[in-house]
Amino acid sequence: MRVALIGSADFGKVVLEAFLDRGDEVVAVFCPPDNPKSTKPEVLKEAAIARGLTPLQFASLKGPEAVQAMIDSKADICIMAYVLQFVPQELCKIPKHGTIQYHPSLLPKYRGPSAINWAIALGEEKTGLTIFRPSDGLDEGKIILQKEVSIGPDDTLGKIYFDHLFPLGVQALLEAADLVVGNKHQELVQDESQANYEGWFGADAAQIHWATHATQIYNLIRASNPAPGAWTKLGEQKVQIYDCHKHVTATYGAVKGKPGEITQITLDSFFIACHGGQIEVLKAKGGAGKVTGAELAKELNLEVGQFLAL
Repeated sequence: MRVALIGSADFGKVVLEAFLDRGDEVVAVFCPPDNPKSTKPEVLKEAAIARGLTPLQFASLKGPEAVQAMIDSKADICIMAYVLQFVPQELCKIPKHGTIQYHPSLLPKYRGPSAINWAIALGEEKTGLTIFRPSDGLDEGKIILQKEVSIGPDDTLGKIYFDHLFPLGVQALLEAADLVVGNKHQELVQDESQANYEGWFGADAAQIHWATHATQIYNLIRASNPAPGAWTKLGEQKVQIYDCHKHVTATYGAVKGKPGEITQITLDSFFIACHGGQIEVLKAKGGAGKVTGAELAKELNLEVGQFLAL
């Protein structure tokens, strides 16, 4: 089939290579313009060049140049894989079989740009991916295919994405493209009564509040690992926590220390009190790079009885 691809980053790169490696003809690759503030080249752009293709880098996909490029490609289908630019419906409808898009949640739940982070942070035990028709609304189009993924009690953002939703997403786009081009697919309207939208999971969302329950804090840390990194403060020093254990107490009276208090420093870690238990910090980052909890305690001269910002 003749494939046009709109995307970026590693996911866009691997999707491009997957279609090429199975023998499809990629007739257009749209990716963002180079970032003048970055020394790193756009990954999808470099992958396209390496495979003998000329990437199309329009500042906007709403202009006549982008529309004409899609028309000229004579694509059977367009694939959207990690898209950072707005793609107008005019462009989506040009290929013979239209356009399909990947989203890392079970739509209509967790529409928005940080779907995996929020699912973990809010304690979900499952998530998944959706291949759907892009529409004018954000992640609101008709569903073509979905795949479910379990979220284990200790799974992080990195594990769920890189071990599951990334590789499954690549295969799902191949599968959905075959179904659509072969006219063997169905398109299901999303149930708006089940829909929710969550915005960017940025630094504000990743701040730890030690007066909340240990399980909520643990979920937040998992959802922020590796990015944006759950954080707290010791005085003016920002501390990001990546790997940890939670220790939940059976009763309120069994909680050791006050919220935010450092209660114990061991050879490998240190403990911080919170509502309902403690968080044991195994890997964190202070002023330098990521280190073990014990190394950070030494770096910052932590002492039992000190308090992190609530």
